[in-house]
Amino acid sequence: MHPVMEGMEVRTHSNRVIKTRKMILELLIARCPSSKKLQDMASMLELKEVRFKPLNEDCILCGLCVRMCEEQMGAKAIGYAGRGTDRYITTPFDMTSEECRKCGACMYICPACELRCQGPEAKTTLCSGCLNTEPVCATKYDDAMCFMVPCLSCVKRPEDVK
Repeated sequence: MHPVMEGMEVRTHSNRVIKTRKMILELLIARCPSSKKLQDMASMLELKEVRFKPLNEDCILCGLCVRMCEEQMGAKAIGYAGRGTDRYITTPFDMTSEECRKCGACMYICPACELRCQGPEAKTTLCSGCLNTEPVCATKYDDAMCFMVPCLSCVKRPEDVK
């Protein structure tokens, strides 16, 4: 690692970098071969085959869902459990979480799109701005992804909310 300095030249498309990207992508695809996002990335890098045995998991353990739930939605309904190769993402004690607001944010951010989240079966929706569990957008959209739109009390010009 080198500290960033003004005028520094960073090579993002050298043979070494591309080879490393392909190796990491091979490992991710071996873990989660059904991920559309990973397949698209493999196509962009012209990755033709994966040398590793497929695991057919539904999670690449990137942690985006955990961060989204905790940092953006304020729920802390999911987290990591286990260690090493037995690590996985789950609700506390592998039970239905009372903290889960069923907003669908974990499914929205997930690159593998296979999380065991209730998503569309949500009973309440959540505003991205104030974490209000009954935002105005709930009456305007028939969509589990309603949380992506702020409620009227969170915007400076309510007439702009569509």
